[in-house]
Amino acid sequence: VQLQASGGGLVQPGGSLRLSCSASGFTLDHYAIGWFRQAPGKEREFVGAIRWSDGTTYYADSVKGRFTISRDNAKNTMYLQMNSAKPEDTAVYYCAARWTSSTRVAITTAPSSYGYRGQETQVTVSS
Repeated sequence: VQLQASGGGLVQPGGSLRLSCSASGFTLDHYAIGWFRQAPGKEREFVGAIRWSDGTTYYADSVKGRFTISRDNAKNTMYLQMNSAKPEDTAVYYCAARWTSSTRVAITTAPSSYGYRGQETQVTVSS
């Protein structure tokens, strides 16, 4: 089971960036895939997640309306489209997977409930 995040970089305030999370080694029907971030000196924060089986998404209030999660079944890849970026979005981002025996995986916000964690990608929002 491997997750690989990519797409981070420098973006100006108000700009857009798209992160990708590619999964390999498993099929995703019994998984929810979440994005988390951690800024220096701050606690890890849930950003959003998608239940792979039906595409249901859930977002943190801090990004709702600005960030969008989508998936590409053929590529086993999910995306985090970041629009209207703010300096407070600056953080290290990573994706993580949560498995259950049912395809109706409950989307949770606790990082500890996601058993598989991918590598990190840095996002910096600055002019």
